[in-house]
Amino acid sequence: MSDQPSHPSVSPLFAGLMCRCPCCGRGKLFRGFLGLPAHCEVCGLDYGFIDAGDGPAVFVIFLSGFIVVGSALIVEALYQPPFWLHAALWGPLILLTTLGPLRPMKGLLIALQYHHKAAEGRLEREPGA
Repeated sequence: MSDQPSHPSVSPLFAGLMCRCPCCGRGKLFRGFLGLPAHCEVCGLDYGFIDAGDGPAVFVIFLSGFIVVGSALIVEALYQPPFWLHAALWGPLILLTTLGPLRPMKGLLIALQYHHKAAEGRLEREPGA
């Protein structure tokens, strides 16, 4: 990552949430919903360093679970609707709270990974050992 051309500093928050290249802030970060191209179409940054893993999904699941389960418990305690109404209410909310923030969250984690130069951990040998 250190051999990349110099670009003006781009906020990782802006680049991530707008799903833009973490280096230049102009190129598209995704191809399709969550797929990544090989490199940035504007600055040529190689996206080979990206390893978001399951991190974005975990954050989104925790957020979505808090919202949906909390709402369902409140509605159940106050109104006691039938189960079919629970399914009709919470199914769309689950889709909205999981699929909506997933792409920006993945973009944010990728931008933060680039900004902090995160890489796979390596064990270094001490000199003379």
